[in-house]
Amino acid sequence: MTEGLTHSTTLSDALVILGAAGIVIPVFHRFRITPVIGFILIGILVGPFGLGRLVPQAPWLYHVTITEPEALVPFAEFGIILLLFTIGLELSFNRLWTMRKLVFGLGALELLIIGALLAGVFTVSGQGTTAALALGFALALSSTAIVLPISGTSSPVGRAALSMLLFEDIAIVPMIFVLGALAPYAQADGWEGLVDTLWQGLVVVIALLVIGRLALPRLFAQAARTKSPELFLAASLLVVIGASLATAAVGLSPIVGALIAGLLIAETEYHGEVEGIIEPFKGMALGIFLITVGMSIDVMKVWDDIGAIAVAVVGVLVLKALVTSILLRLMGARRSTAAETGLLMASPSETTLIVLSAATAALLIDRETAQFWQIVTAIGLTVTPLLARLGRAVARRVEPAPEVSERQGGESPAIIVGAGRVGRLVADMLLVHGKPYVAIDTDADMVERARRKGYNATFGDAARSKALDRLGIETAPAVILTMDEPVLAQRLTAKLRKAHPQLPIIARARDLNHATVLYRMGASHAVPETLESSLQLSEAVLVDLGVAMGPVIASIHEKRDEFREQIRREANLGHTPKLRTGSAETG
Repeated sequence: MTEGLTHSTTLSDALVILGAAGIVIPVFHRFRITPVIGFILIGILVGPFGLGRLVPQAPWLYHVTITEPEALVPFAEFGIILLLFTIGLELSFNRLWTMRKLVFGLGALELLIIGALLAGVFTVSGQGTTAALALGFALALSSTAIVLPISGTSSPVGRAALSMLLFEDIAIVPMIFVLGALAPYAQADGWEGLVDTLWQGLVVVIALLVIGRLALPRLFAQAARTKSPELFLAASLLVVIGASLATAAVGLSPIVGALIAGLLIAETEYHGEVEGIIEPFKGMALGIFLITVGMSIDVMKVWDDIGAIAVAVVGVLVLKALVTSILLRLMGARRSTAAETGLLMASPSETTLIVLSAATAALLIDRETAQFWQIVTAIGLTVTPLLARLGRAVARRVEPAPEVSERQGGESPAIIVGAGRVGRLVADMLLVHGKPYVAIDTDADMVERARRKGYNATFGDAARSKALDRLGIETAPAVILTMDEPVLAQRLTAKLRKAHPQLPIIARARDLNHATVLYRMGASHAVPETLESSLQLSEAVLVDLGVAMGPVIASIHEKRDEFREQIRREANLGHTPKLRTGSAETG
């Protein structure tokens, strides 16, 4: 009987979580607001301090509330592990080297100054030194999950925010390492056995780095050759869980292992595909973590302490905004950029909640203090979109936008889908004319061969939006589809045209009928292989018969344009093309 009741409770809670995700994600996406805020609000609503309070008076509320919050803890911890894993994926050494001056200059100053100032405030208010440092640096962090979708990474504000967020992501590694090392010995004097944990942890970390550098490229190359998303996902989870268990075995936090796993995979060419496959699982697991955070917030306690909470929220936001803005101005940023970035980066982060949890586990701060600052963090996360709007308004007021926006980072590369024979030929012609490109392919061996020959090729599935976003689809001058997969070409053309109405899409077509379909799907140009082979054959015949090269090339171009126009016309009419070259029907 008890077992059946437990199963019923678990299923009821699972239904509430899935229902919350089904409501939160699409609704908040519709208004372009991060689901992070929605999950926290749902946790407050369905938790024991929200509607759960009313279950004795209204038993039917049992079915729309979380009745066993502690049962969600393992899933919440898994969400934290996946979040730290994806942070590691973003920290490739190449990316850091490219932005080293901003990351280790602006980013380091921003975190260290804000963390030190906040720690000073906490010390004056009566906290111990270690507790003050933990709280100060936890609240100094800003939200990658909320800030970057708002700012992007191409604008001056986006680049400034990215540099600071990248350094914060790096700083999480030593923060979590130290707190994870302290936690097992917190019940004693806080230091007994710490040295053993640190040296054993260091050995495990070095072992993971060495083994990972040698084994991960081979592991993911084998998974990629199967072209099975399930196997790729299994390999990714194997690496994350294995690294987490290895660090947990020596007394460190499992999220240290997750971070290292992300860092190692970030150095392989498969990191984009791993990130895309893990994303849905990370989002759902992180959502559960944020729901548990919301459930820990007692609305009545918030109301009772509303004055102190309001002062804390405003104090943190104002301090962080001022310091960030001043630093940006000292480093030469425009007034508008400094003001907007300062307000955008003012809120704490979802990783603040993780650091607070780790500090609580290490007994550096008590649970009541941790809950107070969790509430402050949750409110800060919730108002971040409002701060972004305020920042844009302040930026326009303090300094009008320049009439001509300067282009940063040079010309964006064209995206070639397919790194085979045709894709490489297109890349060669682009290079001849000084045009940058990047090729993407799902065939790991094809990518490896292309890279050995000097081509800029990367592994990834272009059918996944994240893969093309990573390559800069928003600013790409064109996408060239070169793969010999007619159905995939049609689907990808339709998907790209819907998402990017102005994007030039040039597609390889198997024959004239296929070209017609591609035009209907939205291709800017569809090039049938049968037509091109016929034209090349005609060119060779005419030249061998003594016709001058100039008139031959002109007539070939004229015939090609004539065929393209006819294919487009037939596609618009919805007909199957009946095109002829001389007396023979082509297709």
